[in-house]
Amino acid sequence: MSRLFDTHAHVNFNAFREDADEVLRRAIDGGIFVVNVGSQLSTSRRAVEYAKKYSGQGVYAAIGLHPIQLKKRSFEHRDDENDWELPVTEIKTIGETFDFEAYLGLARDPLVVAIGEVGLDYHHFEDGDDIPALKDEQKRVLREFVCLANEVGKPMMIHCWDAYDDLFELFDETSPDKRGIIHSFIGSHKTAKKFLELGWNLGVNGIATYSDSYDRLIREVPLERIVIETDCPYLAPFPHKGERNEPLLVRLVAEKIAAVKGVRFDEVTLVTTKNARDMFGLRG
Repeated sequence: MSRLFDTHAHVNFNAFREDADEVLRRAIDGGIFVVNVGSQLSTSRRAVEYAKKYSGQGVYAAIGLHPIQLKKRSFEHRDDENDWELPVTEIKTIGETFDFEAYLGLARDPLVVAIGEVGLDYHHFEDGDDIPALKDEQKRVLREFVCLANEVGKPMMIHCWDAYDDLFELFDETSPDKRGIIHSFIGSHKTAKKFLELGWNLGVNGIATYSDSYDRLIREVPLERIVIETDCPYLAPFPHKGERNEPLLVRLVAEKIAAVKGVRFDEVTLVTTKNARDMFGLRG
């Protein structure tokens, strides 16, 4: 039986400080490949450490600097902004200064399969922010990461929230050779079609299980262009919505896709895992 592939997890985050090894062992024993994704230099290093610790067992790393980490602040996160009964998590960002050489050193590790999580986030601006300056800095850093990805010949994991037009404009100027994943895609079908035409795959996670509003996108995007993810510890799929997510629950995302597309679960598993392995250049 084919293994599922959680292409975007954060077991390297503090939410798993006490039991990361147990969580990864559950995923491995459950037949799930995992990519732990960095959002700053420290979590990128930790992702590589876990990939080395579980080398040969299907645990990999992605390294990057999330756009919200460029400014030090604190904000509240709720998995579904429309569901006010869900618990709120406080997220603190550090205001990291991008260090090309430090990330390049990590990126050269063979267990690093992608560059990310990087991108544009215009959703978390606050009153008093110099928004034009913050946008310019996000775009500058993203361009640097595109150069880095092209230098090491690896695909990218792109975070984009309320910034699709600027992302398309940036890709017109400088585009990753290997393309990659538009992580946690929540845009329109028109936007999805444009990404597909440009050669990107779309990451589908627990958001798809929260309502039927995602169903049209799942139906119309070819299965061969979808990869599945958890984005754990966030976005736990129904019926675990609001709980801490983990890679083992990626199965529920695959089940949702199978139900909406009217295909067998095994087909979703086989195709989405092949998509991920091919994109990350994993053989055997």
